[in-house]
Amino acid sequence: MTILEKIKSDPLLRKWGLWLLKPTNDHRPRWWIRYLVTPFYHTRGKASKIRKSARLDVFPSKRFVLGDYSLIEDFTTINNGVGDVCIGNHTIIGIGSVVIGPVDIGNNVLLAQHVAIAGLNHGYENIHVPPRLQGDNCKLIIIEDEVWIGANSVITAGVRLGKHCVVAAGSVVTKDVPAYSVVGGNPARILKKFNSTLNIWERL
Repeated sequence: MTILEKIKSDPLLRKWGLWLLKPTNDHRPRWWIRYLVTPFYHTRGKASKIRKSARLDVFPSKRFVLGDYSLIEDFTTINNGVGDVCIGNHTIIGIGSVVIGPVDIGNNVLLAQHVAIAGLNHGYENIHVPPRLQGDNCKLIIIEDEVWIGANSVITAGVRLGKHCVVAAGSVVTKDVPAYSVVGGNPARILKKFNSTLNIWERL
């Protein structure tokens, strides 16, 4: 058994380990994690950029990967506390967006402003316990290559967005989106699909 496995299996050691990583009642890593661990532990691709005002709540217990020539814009929050956050090459995470793992974002993906992507949910079933105390329920979000997500959209846990699909601004995506389609609304539904035979986008 490795040291990490031993810590995870022992409740007291696990509690102590979490306290070392983040202060009580806080979801942001301690300063020494942010400045002494994150810059050297996680993977940053060639010519990638993270704006100074972006907030990286990334811990060494999960992966954070930013691909070549990718950009995380100002006022964005990235959190891998409960799941890996992997961002591909030539991808832009727009101003003020929030990305909470587990999330796998492909290459040449474009997120506009204030997009919320969260692979995390809280339990709510026990009415005698506040939802924030009922534990986490995580489902991987997969965003394939060449996806464009419009401003103020929400992508919920467990959703897969197919290659070259478009999410209209202000949409709430609760189900998988097929490749080469346009979706919009709350909940989002398919508005257009690409007809490869006629080589045109068809409105449904």
